[in-house]
Amino acid sequence: MSLPPAYKGYAFDLDGTIYLGDELLPGAAETIAALRSASARVVFITNKPLYSAAEYAQKLTELGIPAEADDVVTAVDALLSYLSERHEGRRILPVAEPLLCDELARAGFALTDDGTEAEVVVVSFDRTFAYPKLLAAFRAVRMNGAVIVATNPDAYCPTPDGGLPDCAAMLAAVEASTGVRAEAIVGKPSATMGAALLARLGTPASEVAVIGDRLTTDVVMGQSVGAAGILVLTGATTADAAAESAITPDYVIESLHDLAPTTRRGESN
Repeated sequence: MSLPPAYKGYAFDLDGTIYLGDELLPGAAETIAALRSASARVVFITNKPLYSAAEYAQKLTELGIPAEADDVVTAVDALLSYLSERHEGRRILPVAEPLLCDELARAGFALTDDGTEAEVVVVSFDRTFAYPKLLAAFRAVRMNGAVIVATNPDAYCPTPDGGLPDCAAMLAAVEASTGVRAEAIVGKPSATMGAALLARLGTPASEVAVIGDRLTTDVVMGQSVGAAGILVLTGATTADAAAESAITPDYVIESLHDLAPTTRRGESN
């Protein structure tokens, strides 16, 4: 199995790639440090809208990977960009946790929990999801003609104890009950998220690698924006699943050790 070449920019998924729960995965800290020492630009990307960029940066720093908020691109960043371009001034009904509601309000969007007033239903990973939220979303779409926008397409989020139902579960309930499909899903692998990470890196796509543990989000997004899509086998995707998939990564690596510059690889293996 060939190893990836060096790139000028790297975008790393978090859950299942850099860490799992509160534990760093093999090679993560050493590889990030080695890439930075080689003058590569590094950012971190996540579809998980449960924490702010600053909170992700703090977690990374505490785990041994120094990071600032500007080093993290989340599905919330992509959502705010999409809504600003397509739905500015429209009243939003969020099916989401308080953090996302606060981010929407801080960005100047008018929020409501009344389905008869909403023009956009935003669906996200929501551990507070309950029937009243589904009913409000149903009424917004069926009675008021609201469009649906979702933060991310992930069915579950990997955790040490087996995972948590993610945004796709909440979105499925809203779509099934209303008979209406989401207008957009703005996290990975969307073009909105891809543009956000390239802008943050400030590096041409041809000189960027997107690394993650999911074919349908990380690898597809990287390849769709003209970057390399690299699958790491430390999270959601096994080697057998990768071999059977119609999606072909540019590279498949066992761990992040395989991304370290050549002089460091020999020390890591």
